[in-house]
Amino acid sequence: MLLNNAFKVIDQYSVQWLGMEAQAAVGSCTFIMIGMFAIYSLVSAGAGPLVARATGAKDEGFCKQIIIHALLAAVAIGFMVLVIVGVTAPWIGQGLGLKNQTLELAVNYLQWLALFGLPLTIAPVIDAIFIAMGRTALVMVLQVLATVLNVILNPLLIYSFDLGIGGAALATGLSRGVSVIIGVFILWRQFLPQIRDLGFGGTFGRIFRIGIPISWGIGFFAIVYWAVIRYAVSPLGPSVNAALGIGFSVLEGFTWPVFWGVSMGIASLVGRYIGAGQVDQAVAAIRLAFPLLTVAGVCAGLLFWFAAEPLCRLFTHDQKVLKEAILYARILSFSQLFVAYECLAEGVLEGAGDTRPIFWWSAPINLLRVPLSWLFGIYLGYGAAGIWWVINVTTAIKACGKWSSVLLGGWKTIKL
Repeated sequence: MLLNNAFKVIDQYSVQWLGMEAQAAVGSCTFIMIGMFAIYSLVSAGAGPLVARATGAKDEGFCKQIIIHALLAAVAIGFMVLVIVGVTAPWIGQGLGLKNQTLELAVNYLQWLALFGLPLTIAPVIDAIFIAMGRTALVMVLQVLATVLNVILNPLLIYSFDLGIGGAALATGLSRGVSVIIGVFILWRQFLPQIRDLGFGGTFGRIFRIGIPISWGIGFFAIVYWAVIRYAVSPLGPSVNAALGIGFSVLEGFTWPVFWGVSMGIASLVGRYIGAGQVDQAVAAIRLAFPLLTVAGVCAGLLFWFAAEPLCRLFTHDQKVLKEAILYARILSFSQLFVAYECLAEGVLEGAGDTRPIFWWSAPINLLRVPLSWLFGIYLGYGAAGIWWVINVTTAIKACGKWSSVLLGGWKTIKL
């Protein structure tokens, strides 16, 4: 998961020599990409629990059916999303409150992504399938390959080929494309699908029914950050935009995937144990993961506080951006333990296919971030610090809410 998230870190690092506006553009587009991922997760989040249960029950025929239909749905949805993003990129940038050169660069980045981003629509599904099957080492190998290619291609395309910020988007698409082709080939060899397996049926409905709450939850998260950027962050200037990009894409881009990697491991185990009728083993796995994520959350908080300055210096040479990025890191250090716990709760619920509580404990509270960020950041004059504290408090509330759903235990008996 750390490697899966690395392309955002690589992009943020690679464009720093294009100037503060380029970093602000990439940082702001991060939340558009999260919105795109929310739509893609409609398929990946739905396919994962079904593949896990089929694997646990040793039902290879149903597993093959889920995989084929998930890949077909991912391609169809991906084409639709990328066309819309490519056409509406100027309005998206304006909607984020971006102006002048920052707006121009953001539009350029999104349009290149629309042309070459199809692998990003398929990759989450392939990852979800292999993770659900327990083949996480294979996922890591594919991510290593994509990451190495991305590291090589970014400076080459941005500076040597003089493609500018568009080169970062192209590098992401090409590097992910290689790993996606290999992943599809491996699945093809393992399951050997026939023409008759390509038919439409109730499988799509089952995938979407499980995936919709996750998709909507992530979608609301992206919309909320769009609104926060538009009404609270952008009015504070491009240095805060850039700082948010560094803090969210880079610093949390290292820590959150660690939490989420453990979460996905738990999701895979929970789904397979439920499929095999061994709920007690699922509970035992959760108990083992809890102290692991507690340590990870505490370490992340300490890292954000004590290593904020040297880490942020790697990604900017602008003193205003550096000051704002350090402020972001040190304030967000107080919520990292809650982020870790939230990820674990989501892993349990998603692995079981009980995805509705994830939505209800995410979307409404995330929506509160918009008026509260404006209230504390702009109206009351606390600036960026007020916005970051709003994020801290709402994160703690979400973590407690999702854990209440885990402890109630409805996920143990849910039918898919």
